[in-house]
Amino acid sequence: MLFFTVSRAQEAIAENMRNRRLAAGFTQQGLAKRSGVSLATLRKFEQKGVISLESFLRLTMVLDTLEEMVKATDLPVTEYSSIDEVLEAERKKPPRKRGWRE
Repeated sequence: MLFFTVSRAQEAIAENMRNRRLAAGFTQQGLAKRSGVSLATLRKFEQKGVISLESFLRLTMVLDTLEEMVKATDLPVTEYSSIDEVLEAERKKPPRKRGWRE
């Protein structure tokens, strides 16, 4: 597993999105226009990895990866290996609605 810092993650995501843009055949100007994100914002994102969440999601929508981004933040689905595990899971409390850590 790679050790990611926030800065490295930003750079990797920006590079991945740039590659997706190029694979889809968009120029920076074309993607900016279709997404409603300013060209300056897109350039800053591709160079430094800095962008607002809303602008990032607009880009992912045009590049057809919005659903993947939403799924990436979802809780993992538990796979059961026996009926006992299923029954035990049903007896557990519902998910917490509040955090407990500060």
